[in-house]
Amino acid sequence: MKINYVFADGTTTEVDVSEDVGEEIISLRREEENLARKNRRHCLSMDSIDFEGDDYGICDTYDFLEDNELREKVCRAFNTLTDVQKRRLLMLARGMSIREIAKQENVHHRAVEDSINSAKKKFLKNF
Repeated sequence: MKINYVFADGTTTEVDVSEDVGEEIISLRREEENLARKNRRHCLSMDSIDFEGDDYGICDTYDFLEDNELREKVCRAFNTLTDVQKRRLLMLARGMSIREIAKQENVHHRAVEDSINSAKKKFLKNF
């Protein structure tokens, strides 16, 4: 089996490996990509400022919440959600995947996904 290997300088080469080793490399690459995709969805904690410095914690995405009127509008829309929807949205916002939420709540992942989707629709309708 041939595996592409990319060096740090960007050059690529093909390496011949046995089937067992090739399958393991492919599996590890897939797992790494899944983790990277999951990490892209994670929200940064304000605690990160303590460890990484102020530049790491600056996030202008949420600057709109400094507007009190808008903040109240967000709170009102959020308060229209059920307790389950609120809890699941907050877990998702903290970086948990839908499957992790389902496992923690001991329910099927489709139930969590449907709940989150309906919460998003309800929030946007009331926003």
